[in-house]
Amino acid sequence: MTTHLKKCRLKDLRKLQEISYETFNETFKHQNSPENMEAYLEKAFNLQQVEKELSNPSSHFFFIYVDNEIAGYLKVNTDDAQTEEMGDESLEIERIYVKNNFQKHGLGKYLFNKAMDMAMEHNKKKIWLGVWEKNENALAFYKKMGFVQIGAHSFYMGDEEQVDFIMVKTLG
Repeated sequence: MTTHLKKCRLKDLRKLQEISYETFNETFKHQNSPENMEAYLEKAFNLQQVEKELSNPSSHFFFIYVDNEIAGYLKVNTDDAQTEEMGDESLEIERIYVKNNFQKHGLGKYLFNKAMDMAMEHNKKKIWLGVWEKNENALAFYKKMGFVQIGAHSFYMGDEEQVDFIMVKTLG
């Protein structure tokens, strides 16, 4: 199994939209109504929204490939692209998603390590993320990686208000 990362460019827009939609749906469809999933997927991953995010110079997307197949992706934000006011010394991991059939092979950790490397390269002091309170696998993973919960915020899945935990890891 060979694994490598590739930074996403505008020419990758449709592939990014496809993997974003697919992995989010795989991860959360069993815990949400079809109507709320459809509403969220259309809002978050329509072509214009994905293009806007991909065009932001403070957001960085990476595909992870396994044997030349896209297995997942990473999105990190710095500066004004962060989804919460966390300051210039912070890097946000907004998305780490791995397709179901590629899970349990260390790919999430591989993507996490890329985010850590970027934080160090950019001299960030903290790395942070929001994770759904019911996403037990992700919560366990981030706790294992040294994150601690510092707060929470509302996240809307269609018309349903949900809670994301804000978790931070201090670097260096």
